[in-house]
Amino acid sequence: MCGIVGYVGPRQATPILMEGLARLEYRGYDSAGIAILGDDGTISVQKRAGKLSNLAGALGEHMLAGTQGIGHTRWATHGQPNDTNAHPHQDCRGDIALVHNGIIENYQELRDELRAQGHTFTSETDTEVLAHLIERATADGTKLADAVFHILPKLRGAYALVIMSRREPGVLVGARSNIPLIAGLGDGENYFASDITALLRQTRRMVTLHDGELAVVTASSLRIIAPDGTDVQRDAITVDWDAEMAEKGGYPHFLLKEMLEQPDAAQRALLGRIIATPAGGLAPKLPEFEAWAATGALPKITRVVLLACGTSYYASLIARAMIERWARLPVEPWIASEFRYADPVIGPDCLVVAITQSGETADTIAAIKLAKAAGVPIIGITNTVGSALTREVDATLFMQAGPEISVPATKTFVASVMVLTLLALSLAAARGTQPADERTALLQQVETLPTRMETILAVAEQPDNHIMAVARGLAGCQSAMFIGRGVGYAVAREGALKLKEVSYIHAEGYPAGELKHGPITLLDQHTPLVAIAIQSHTYEKVISNIQEVRARHARVIAVATEGDRLIAEHAEEVFFIPAVDELLAPTLAVIPLQLLAYYTAVERGCDIDQPRNLAKSVTVE
Repeated sequence: MCGIVGYVGPRQATPILMEGLARLEYRGYDSAGIAILGDDGTISVQKRAGKLSNLAGALGEHMLAGTQGIGHTRWATHGQPNDTNAHPHQDCRGDIALVHNGIIENYQELRDELRAQGHTFTSETDTEVLAHLIERATADGTKLADAVFHILPKLRGAYALVIMSRREPGVLVGARSNIPLIAGLGDGENYFASDITALLRQTRRMVTLHDGELAVVTASSLRIIAPDGTDVQRDAITVDWDAEMAEKGGYPHFLLKEMLEQPDAAQRALLGRIIATPAGGLAPKLPEFEAWAATGALPKITRVVLLACGTSYYASLIARAMIERWARLPVEPWIASEFRYADPVIGPDCLVVAITQSGETADTIAAIKLAKAAGVPIIGITNTVGSALTREVDATLFMQAGPEISVPATKTFVASVMVLTLLALSLAAARGTQPADERTALLQQVETLPTRMETILAVAEQPDNHIMAVARGLAGCQSAMFIGRGVGYAVAREGALKLKEVSYIHAEGYPAGELKHGPITLLDQHTPLVAIAIQSHTYEKVISNIQEVRARHARVIAVATEGDRLIAEHAEEVFFIPAVDELLAPTLAVIPLQLLAYYTAVERGCDIDQPRNLAKSVTVE
């Protein structure tokens, strides 16, 4: 949820930390703070509640000097968002400063134990307990890294930590368990961060820490220690993201920029993954899937379970239709937080596919571990190299969407659906359940999707476009309803999520046939209906549902297929998308809904990239 940056080297740390925190503010923005170890051997802390700009203002009045420091942006889990509860936190004597992402579940019993020993606490957070534990462990002169190593087994929960001590200048210690943490390697300087994005202006050489590991960083070295105390040798990865990919690029919001990047994201997701066959057709090429299938596990599979949360879950609903129709396997989509606390009937005959853009979503990772313990083969889909998901699954398919900064997911949704499409077609090919000519025809359409996305997004380049005009009318509403059938229902769910995420308008997505079973009572002239009415085998049924709504005087906004002349008789406003196979249409149909949500939020003056109460990566339960 939160963001971490650490630096040690020859340069002044404050500007580096603040620049990194600015790139991480989307992860947590209830408060922010930095701690700097000065040349005089003291640690100075400055922290402020609210946006990072509040901290910047405070530092403008009292700049902290020093070449080593740590910084944090917070999304509160324990204690109110205020100056006192902001990170970094310190011990009683000011010897230790640390920042923390995650939750320490047993913090209260640890706090009671430390209080009984005379420790004084100033905040309501679980994090402050860690500073006092380290204070106690280093009181006899124990080195910082050794002290941290020995207190980690006392902790229950999830954490990414970066710590420094005024007694050991030039040293930063990091540790992680179920929360991402990376080390960045520079030239005579090194870094810690919770996200690659924070370090792109400083270095592209990154080393990902694995669960249970501890890392010791100096300006010239990185040492990684395994849970058993042995040293770990791990090569750095070179991140090929351009730093400008993480900037707004002249657009008013990251969300708009990232929506416009969706054709490129879709193209990257397909890159090298569609090949010509000797017979002159096309076939999906997923080497990671093929390597897994070569183990002989595929013939044993009789069903598929999809695990995901939020936007990724709605992508899984689309994948369900694809896999069942093309690969003829029964599919169960599960919200990961429900799966992990259910009593699922799973075993080696079940293939789990887990989708998480961050690769660190706590509920999804926990659900994966549950499936893994049952001997289930697992394929993961993520946008993040080196994330926790990649270490838990049998094969990883990367979205290749590039960095996504805005909290609401757009291009990672499109990229995940593209990858799921290729996976469904790969399953069909491997199982022999789909004629090769049909697969070729579908892949020919898949290859055109990025260009078709561009034609839809062209409307965003118009200063006063049709979707913007519809958004002005929607901005005054308190509620909206979205409906669809088949994959249109998944698009309705995602469209409703986007509207409520960014505009704070209550919105719900329903199967169109469910309207008359209760929800239709909510529709009137003040509550519009958004209908996914694309060409499909259920098109006439959706039109019938729209007619039911119009009889209740509700305004209808429709997403329809180009060339549909009937839809204008049933909807006040229509957003058209190019004609493609109905199972491929969701990546197109979702785009007008994303733009509608964006323009509505702009009209309402909402915080577009950082909606209230939300964070990009949900790394705590």
